[in-house]
Amino acid sequence: MIGRVHLESQWRREALRTNLWLVPSLEVVAAAGLFLGTWSLDRAAYRGDLVLPSWVISGTADAARQILASIAAALITVVGVVFSIMIVTLTLASTQFGPRMLRTFIRDRTTQLTLGTFVGTFVYAILALVSIGPGSHGDFVPHLSITVCMALVLVDLAVLIHFIHHIATSIQLPQVIATIAAELSEAIEAGAGEPEWAGGVERGPPADELQARLDAAGGTVPAPASGYLQFVRHRTLVRIATELGAVVRLDHRPGHFLVQGHQLATVWPAEAAPAVASSLARAHITGSSRTLTQDIAFAVDQLVEIAIRALSSAVNDTFTALTCVDWLGEGLCRIAASWHPNPVHRDEDGYIRVLTVPVGYERLVQRAFEKIRQAAHGMPAILIRQLDALAEIMTATTAPGQRQVLLEQAEMIERLSVESVSEPADRSDVHRRYLALLALHERLGGG
Repeated sequence: MIGRVHLESQWRREALRTNLWLVPSLEVVAAAGLFLGTWSLDRAAYRGDLVLPSWVISGTADAARQILASIAAALITVVGVVFSIMIVTLTLASTQFGPRMLRTFIRDRTTQLTLGTFVGTFVYAILALVSIGPGSHGDFVPHLSITVCMALVLVDLAVLIHFIHHIATSIQLPQVIATIAAELSEAIEAGAGEPEWAGGVERGPPADELQARLDAAGGTVPAPASGYLQFVRHRTLVRIATELGAVVRLDHRPGHFLVQGHQLATVWPAEAAPAVASSLARAHITGSSRTLTQDIAFAVDQLVEIAIRALSSAVNDTFTALTCVDWLGEGLCRIAASWHPNPVHRDEDGYIRVLTVPVGYERLVQRAFEKIRQAAHGMPAILIRQLDALAEIMTATTAPGQRQVLLEQAEMIERLSVESVSEPADRSDVHRRYLALLALHERLGGG
């Protein structure tokens, strides 16, 4: 249960984080609240109820207007500069790393905080500017507010310097690849939590029998909207199936594209399909893009995309592809050791209510190696690094079946080397790595 709650909260955080309005909006609200506090103290000092410290800036109303107007004009100019830098960064990321990398830069907290800090200070300066006016004791000048505004400008300068440094480092390919790899690790840890149901007695027909019933006499539930399946609330779906006395099989997993009106799920008995279809909107979320919350293959695909672009004839960046292979190997080591998705979801009484088709270890290995291998035609450096990565993953495996999947990938790499590498010495290097992998497979009990 803890794992499910964590996944749903993680999806909500991801949805809120992947935008450029939330953090700036919160900072604008905070700036308005800060001004309300300093303005109240200024009004109290104006009435003579308190004495402001000596370090508070003093001056006439005209001087205060000039200072605040200059600050507001400068801030809105810098906001334009920050926005321009961000657009250039997004354009560079789209062309160099691929359009799916834009999500990584949009969700960057430093960019959001920088934009929000300048906009918040601008709003604070405008509020302070409009508060200046005549009063019963002469012109009201918010001296404390002006002093705080000057302090906020100094903070903005520090934030701007950090923002420029952050952008200069974040657009470097090794940093981008490491960031995606870190997201992959987080997705693996989030998906390797507790099983969906534990304890008690398992009741009802087994999963194989229910699969047969669903295939023979199940009712079809169409997808209510087109888009990528982003998140599935399994417990909500279990509750719906329990209330109807039905079993639901999701025929698509997060990351798959749904077409409106086409099959999304199968329900047994078929009579419950219309009721499940009317309630399914509460149990799943679709969108225009994929997310990492329940779609671990998305991070793998992002690394593979960068590697394929690097291996293209237009870019020809072998070292970037090698870096991607290294991080893919690291992620698959984690997957081999701890990735055990549960395709069966039971209700509180132990009956199977929901069947899913999670992405498996074999499919993740194929996604991580096959497209890069196909793009590395005649490139022994990439083939050797892939064999090294397979050896690292093999040491982390826990079952003979896992090692067999890796061995199949190694055999395909060896065949590609024989067919595409023309230099005998290079073919010999690849073959030695392949033989070393076979020896490791034997030592680990591969047969």
